Amino acid sequence: MAIAAALLLLVVVTVVFHWFSPWWLTPLASNWGQMDFTLAITVFITGVFFVVINLFVVYTLLRFRHRKGGPRAAYEPENKKLERWLIGVTTVGIVALLAPGLVVYADYVRPPHDAMVLEVVGQQWQWRYRLPGASGKLGASDARFVSGANPFGLDPDDPAAQDNIVVAGNEVHLPLNKPVKMLLRSHDVLHDFFVPQFRARMNIVPGQVSSFWFTPTEPGRYEAMCAQLCGVGHPNMRGTVIVEDEASFQAWLKTQPTFAQTRVPAAPDGSAGPAGSPAAVGKTLAQARGCVACHTVDGSPGAGPTWKGLYGKTETLADGSTALADEGFLKEEIRNPQARVIKGFAPIMPKVDLPADELDALVAYIKSQGAGAPGTTVEKAQR
Repeated sequence: MAIAAALLLLVVVTVVFHWFSPWWLTPLASNWGQMDFTLAITVFITGVFFVVINLFVVYTLLRFRHRKGGPRAAYEPENKKLERWLIGVTTVGIVALLAPGLVVYADYVRPPHDAMVLEVVGQQWQWRYRLPGASGKLGASDARFVSGANPFGLDPDDPAAQDNIVVAGNEVHLPLNKPVKMLLRSHDVLHDFFVPQFRARMNIVPGQVSSFWFTPTEPGRYEAMCAQLCGVGHPNMRGTVIVEDEASFQAWLKTQPTFAQTRVPAAPDGSAGPAGSPAAVGKTLAQARGCVACHTVDGSPGAGPTWKGLYGKTETLADGSTALADEGFLKEEIRNPQARVIKGFAPIMPKVDLPADELDALVAYIKSQGAGAPGTTVEKAQR
């Protein structure tokens, strides 16, 4: 009796909780209302099976409970009629679950011929984006071309790649009511680019290109997130998608550099790495290496210490000791971040193996963000 009462209570509480649950879907902002429909079908069918099966168990517990002197259960190893009913009912249920999803998925991966192409590259723990330039084509890419100055791995000898628009930050803009074909790649581990309001997502598997399409239908600012556990910094792998009118989108697009513009020529002597301002090169490296995913330059909090005014501060470490954030300290923290953990921050930074010239440029960029007052600790600066 106690088990029957517990199961009956479980069914009632589950149905009531679902009906009054505050965790409903976010407002739809794309053309994929079919996703909500297939989800509703899944919830309904699985809900019906959940209720029916549990109520059937309650019935059998009450109807066939043990009674002193009552009838004993009969051994019946086979019941052809019951088996046919169970096979038929479960087959109908599975078909009803799978068929709508397969129909929607077939459309989901078949974009319109006039869809705008947007490539998304995931890397622990940031997003990068690439769009076609004036030629309307994406240039070829290959893993062997990936470097700090070329995080997309674009072929420098491919003419179609030169005018590609490259966005190294976590923010991308999209035009309103225009279909977008998404091409997704990963530099390291499994990722998943997901904007809940668009109902559109896809696993990003290393070594392959995934694709889907959607049409943003509501202007606004939306948060993009990684929907696959990709490491200790996974919660910080967030981006921003801004949907706006065509004129605003084109204006934003003109402010973004092309691949040709991001290519930094070699130093005159051919040995000192990229030419130009070391801090400018360091800024490019910080974006290419994913540093900006955890470290801010405006003083706002992040997964790691902000670089604003970091140089010259006395940092408090997790073991209670202190250290001056000079060039030597910064280089050691970049090379081996797990050796000394800064107080107040989790030890999530991966080990970064940088060439000496890139390391110098990155430290120069950190120094360019200002120096802290002598004797000021990170703890005091954050208050």
